[in-house]
Amino acid sequence: MIVCIAEKPSVARDIAEVLGAKTRKDGYIEGNGYQVTWTFGHLCGLLEPHEYAPEWKRWALSNLPMIPPRFGIKVMNDSGIQKQFKVIETLMASADELINCGDAGQEGELIQRWVMQKAQCKCPVKRLWISSLTEEAIREGFKKLKDQREYQSLYEAGLMRAIGDWLLGMNATRLYSLKYGKNRQILSIGRVQTPTLALIVNRQLEIENFKPEAYWELKTVYRDTIFSASKGRFSSVDEGTNFLDAVRTADFVVTDITTKKGTESAPRLFDLTSLQVECNKKFGYSADETLKLIQSLYEKKVTTYPRVDTTYLTDDLYPKIPDILKGIKDYEQLTKPLLAGKLPKTKKVFDNSKVTDHHAIIPTGIQPNSLSDTEKRVFDLICRRFIANFYPECKISTTTVLGEVSEIEFKVNGKQILDPGWRIVFAKATTDEKDGEEEDERTLPLFVKGESGPHEPTLAEKWTSPPKSFTEATLLRAMETAGKLVDNDELREALKENGIGRPSTRAAIIETLFKRDYVRKEKKNLIATNTGVDLIQVIQEDLLKSAELTGLWEKKLRQVERGQYAAKDFLDELKAMVTEIVFNVKSDNRRPGEPTPSLAVKGSIEGTILVKGSIEGTTCPLCGKGILLKGNSAYGCSEWKSGCTYRLAFG
Repeated sequence: MIVCIAEKPSVARDIAEVLGAKTRKDGYIEGNGYQVTWTFGHLCGLLEPHEYAPEWKRWALSNLPMIPPRFGIKVMNDSGIQKQFKVIETLMASADELINCGDAGQEGELIQRWVMQKAQCKCPVKRLWISSLTEEAIREGFKKLKDQREYQSLYEAGLMRAIGDWLLGMNATRLYSLKYGKNRQILSIGRVQTPTLALIVNRQLEIENFKPEAYWELKTVYRDTIFSASKGRFSSVDEGTNFLDAVRTADFVVTDITTKKGTESAPRLFDLTSLQVECNKKFGYSADETLKLIQSLYEKKVTTYPRVDTTYLTDDLYPKIPDILKGIKDYEQLTKPLLAGKLPKTKKVFDNSKVTDHHAIIPTGIQPNSLSDTEKRVFDLICRRFIANFYPECKISTTTVLGEVSEIEFKVNGKQILDPGWRIVFAKATTDEKDGEEEDERTLPLFVKGESGPHEPTLAEKWTSPPKSFTEATLLRAMETAGKLVDNDELREALKENGIGRPSTRAAIIETLFKRDYVRKEKKNLIATNTGVDLIQVIQEDLLKSAELTGLWEKKLRQVERGQYAAKDFLDELKAMVTEIVFNVKSDNRRPGEPTPSLAVKGSIEGTILVKGSIEGTTCPLCGKGILLKGNSAYGCSEWKSGCTYRLAFG
């Protein structure tokens, strides 16, 4: 008998239907030589501290750091879970072959592997890896089953992530609660949660400490067109008034007209984060709401696997695109022109090198029915984004007109849509689907170089504005790029490698911040509570709250997943990091919020700086990546294996 283990009952039913298993049993479906069973959520998890050592049940600084010699797993203490695990264990014991049909991602691999390990699976194991739940995809997946050993590095990355979260969460939460919680407050700290909170808190403190400054802008209206002074802002009203007086009496002269033609590409296909960002901007959906909606669409077989971090498709999908376009019948008016000719195939859409486990989120080509209004909105976004990528580029014309009054230069830019191309797929041509913000697409009057005439200048007082509070959309982007907010798609793709958290976990991280009362929502804005602000100000360790440093750990986890970095090395670094953090906090005699001792530079010889004060745990000043660790006679950079030889000697 071949036993298949799916990620949840609904998926098991879909697989059983394709395999011809029809007989329903208690906890599984049987037939045609198969037994299809399922997990739901996390059936197994890592042991609690007291299950490694009884003395760890008591919260005490003397018990820290808690680093088990070997990590173990257990079946979760829930009657429903225990019952289903027994079913799986019994089926496995007599199976000739097992097929892992779990969620095709890092977390899904970990969940299934733990169940197999706890049930002591002895038979050969194959892996089903599919990107949609359509009948065609399932049949194709069973024809291409892989040996589970091919996914060993994926499992190891998931295991290291779980262990890392355990080590840092268990130790740092107890450490800071005992040290600074005054024996009554739990200070919850997490590997991704805390740097995410720090992003919000730091932005909020920037806003609160912002001091607006006045500036003045000189503009003039010529032929119903507003021109701005090229000089930009004036820092004083007197300076601005002098320029205003100089241009009042002279005519405006057009000195130069430049027109450039160009093209704009359609917005990229969706990955999970960009879909969450778009849904938050357009509909106000939270990241968690969007994840649930796209998961539902996936399970209804109308969209592909959602937990992805790529915006590209693989080459082998190209021949299937026409059938997908034909299948989304509600968009026939938009797809019919495409299907009349050969579809374009560009590197902006198809690139095997940019796809690892799964491709971008696209429709499957199955016509949906019984969708909720919210599901319809998300499905519409995905379909239009997909269709737009096979339309021609939008052709534009950008015109810059320069003018002069009394030797003072003025400028205006105008943009004209010459051929809308992909823009006709979207309802409003004035909305930039790349970022949802209004574009300047005004068409300028026809100016002639050398023409002149009267104009109406004005000097307006303006004030500098503070940074904007994070919304879920902008926070997701900041998490994706380790705190660096960028609008450029190419740069954003490059920075994803160092993002904090994974696309599938970021929504849960944000929800955790709400649940723990570290953050609240005001309209769309995320506001840190006093509890959240106090927690970040108590934490002195950059390792715990820096998005960039957390992003570097995330990068190493991705390297483990690709087999480029040994899981053992990663675990050793984790243990060293936790030990270092515990030592620093235990020996910290400062009051909460008191600043870290500053460096006192005494001199420099061949790159060695002599310093005073403790600098353990701070960022390496040479590479900006590593953490300074204490050695016998100096501080050394933790990135020394990667080539950073920076050392700081004691002064």
